[in-house]
Amino acid sequence: MSNLTKTEIKKERRSFLNTILKTGLVAWVASVIYPVARFLVPPKTAELNVNNIDLGLVAEFPKNSSKIVRFGRKPIIVIRKESGDFKALEATCTHLDCNVQFKKETEQIWCACHNGLYDIEGKNISGPPPKPLAQFKVDIAREKIIVSKMDLS
Repeated sequence: MSNLTKTEIKKERRSFLNTILKTGLVAWVASVIYPVARFLVPPKTAELNVNNIDLGLVAEFPKNSSKIVRFGRKPIIVIRKESGDFKALEATCTHLDCNVQFKKETEQIWCACHNGLYDIEGKNISGPPPKPLAQFKVDIAREKIIVSKMDLS
């Protein structure tokens, strides 16, 4: 038979049980932490490669008005000035990425989060925004409004 004493058998049994309990505890902690970590870290999403969008007919866009539309994954604001010219700018504030809106009374672009103001050309004029809004190119072709990325070349 075995040459182990009762004390040694109890120590081995206790060591085995301790190992099982520690392993179970580690598995339980991992099963709690993993879903929380997956929730806090968003998945990687591929950037949509959008070069231009068609907004519809010029006649459907009244003067001194604006419309926020999606350009890929980001919103842009398209403004038709009182003169009839169009301007397209990124619709997220350069301060904390809040959505901006067009105030037709003053012909300014306003960020409601921290009261930031931009002029009609997207230049920051007051409040916390550190830089101007990114601009997009607006073309009119056969009475259709086409917004595209600005050429950086």
